[in-house]
Amino acid sequence: MSKKITIQSINIRPVIVPMDIPHKTASGVIQESPLVLIDITTSEGIIGHSIVFAYTPVALKPIAQFLDNIKPLLIGQILAPLDIQQSLNAKFRLLGTQGLVGMSLAGVDMAIWDALARSKELSLVQLLGSQEKPMLAYGTVGYEGEKGSAEQAAFWAKKGFKGVKAKIGYPTVQEDIQVIRAMRSAVGDQVAIMVDYNQSLSPIEAIERIQQMDDEGLTWIEEPTLSHDFIGHAQIAEQSKTMIQCGENWWGILDTQHAIDANASDFIMLDVMKIGGVTGWMKAAAMAEANNIPISSHLWSELSACLLSCTVTAHWLEYCDWWNPIVKTPLYIDDQGYAHPNTSVGSGIEWDELIIGQSLI
Repeated sequence: MSKKITIQSINIRPVIVPMDIPHKTASGVIQESPLVLIDITTSEGIIGHSIVFAYTPVALKPIAQFLDNIKPLLIGQILAPLDIQQSLNAKFRLLGTQGLVGMSLAGVDMAIWDALARSKELSLVQLLGSQEKPMLAYGTVGYEGEKGSAEQAAFWAKKGFKGVKAKIGYPTVQEDIQVIRAMRSAVGDQVAIMVDYNQSLSPIEAIERIQQMDDEGLTWIEEPTLSHDFIGHAQIAEQSKTMIQCGENWWGILDTQHAIDANASDFIMLDVMKIGGVTGWMKAAAMAEANNIPISSHLWSELSACLLSCTVTAHWLEYCDWWNPIVKTPLYIDDQGYAHPNTSVGSGIEWDELIIGQSLI
């Protein structure tokens, strides 16, 4: 009988990683990545890694403190991510498992899965019963106006990416359309164009705008209204020819179920942190498979590439290089725009400790 592997220690480090190019959205500018790095060491001395993206530096210390506070609930536990997630969800049911709590618990889940795969000397994809597959990736474009959006779209297309996604939500739909057409002119007809409203419209505004954009050949329009307005998104999807993409801000599988029940989105975009880590992703992916809904990813390029390899309805990978400075081996994208998941042990995430040392807060 094999010896049970347990969690021996947990190291929590908040860092701020500056962005080479600030990312503009309709609701503000992201100039740095506030991250909490989690390292879980097992009784065998194996270390699993994960990243929590705090969105704002204001949340960094509260997340780090919460993670520090729950260490007694984890140390000594058998390295069994499904059981640990169930136990933690039960422990915090009254407080709620969304927001900072949910982000923290997902970070723990991701690190445990990484440690478990490393303990078996398997890649995460192999541990989950699949094999690594190249994933079609798209590059991201900020809220840069007509000229800037076209330039950034051309930058990604020249690298071989077959898709680009831009932030829109300008004062008028005519400006939105001008941005889309400028990008199309810059990248040609063979590159997919997606746009993201970042929840900036009411359902009525969204319907009016999207109906005027329905002939622009967009692959999808993302989060036109508030992420949890499932009924509003369903109304938009019903009255739009262009596909609607939602999901990056759904919390866990219950949100996913409510959205599917409401027919809120033609596609689903999973954020591995908000959906509940690797465990949450696999459950949501099964729900999407049962309903034949394509799944794309949000952030977490390295981990998302692994998880999309295990997702039957895998669609697009969002490539984002914001966290590359602290990762030893960032996700590899070939010159045809395909992401290649890690094939070494675990999720493939290893830290560049020199850069992390300069980014600690």
